[in-house]
Amino acid sequence: MKKTIYIFNDGEIYRKDNTIYFEGEDGKKYLPVEDIGEICVIGEVGTSKKFLEFCTSNQIVIHYFNHHEYYVGSYYPREHYNSGYMILNQAEHYLDICKRKCLAYKFIKGSALNIINVLKYYNSRGKDIEKNIENIVQLLDKLDIYMDIDQMMAIEGNIREVYYAAFDDILENNTFSFDVRSKRPPLNKMNSLISFGNSLLYTSILSEIYNTHLDPRIGYLHSTNNRRFTLNLDVAEIFKPIIVDRIIFTLIGKKMIQAKHFNKSLNSVLLNEEGMKIFISLYEEKLQSVFMHKELGRNVSYRRLIRMELYKIEKHLMSEKNYEPFISKW
Repeated sequence: MKKTIYIFNDGEIYRKDNTIYFEGEDGKKYLPVEDIGEICVIGEVGTSKKFLEFCTSNQIVIHYFNHHEYYVGSYYPREHYNSGYMILNQAEHYLDICKRKCLAYKFIKGSALNIINVLKYYNSRGKDIEKNIENIVQLLDKLDIYMDIDQMMAIEGNIREVYYAAFDDILENNTFSFDVRSKRPPLNKMNSLISFGNSLLYTSILSEIYNTHLDPRIGYLHSTNNRRFTLNLDVAEIFKPIIVDRIIFTLIGKKMIQAKHFNKSLNSVLLNEEGMKIFISLYEEKLQSVFMHKELGRNVSYRRLIRMELYKIEKHLMSEKNYEPFISKW
């Protein structure tokens, strides 16, 4: 699969004949366009209409972040797999409340089961989190496909609260104590890691949606409203525990991320550039790593797994096969 390019430095990015080059303080760097699937821009980078047209013709998605590690938005080229039939099916499953609740229920259930399996993994390695697992199982038992989506999301919020309460017991590291979940801005180091990792996952899923017939603007768990994209937020719920959270546990457990990799201001704690690069390196390594997919009987990368999840949603929307979320197994 094609690569993700991350740009941290300030500069200009252009089209040069049939390739891309970036010009910054360190000079020019040429990027082979045939290897690029998406570009994540973190620095202050200028560009041109000609370059954006070039990205469109080569199906390259561009994601923008600011220096506070927040996702700002995306340049989403004209959909090359656009399907009126698929859009109508997506809209039907959103407007029909029973069909919408079915998908919302599956996303929350898949997320909860992956959370439970992550906790079971660490519980089997001597972490005292059995009570957290029991509480989440009890909350999951209350989840009902017939309840309102707001009620489903309330249960999902309670599950995450119990889940996050286990982080300190898993890590046993006072530098990264959790306290409470805070997003904009993150108020401590752990929240900063979660927010940054989730933003990366949202953009990765958005880029994978671009390579399907799905429209990212129509989600089911997250309401389709003034937000530009929502389907990627839905799908991210399934993968946060097994991709983002596992990366965070590795970064802290192996002391790859330390206090020196954060900047603290009056109202926030944010990863610095070195910290972001360390996180991104392990994130990309995770997406490219493979595991044996038991149902398929072959090795699959985590990035390919995301694409496969989207194909399953397509089949559900076309009434070919009911959607069942991916559940990790260790």
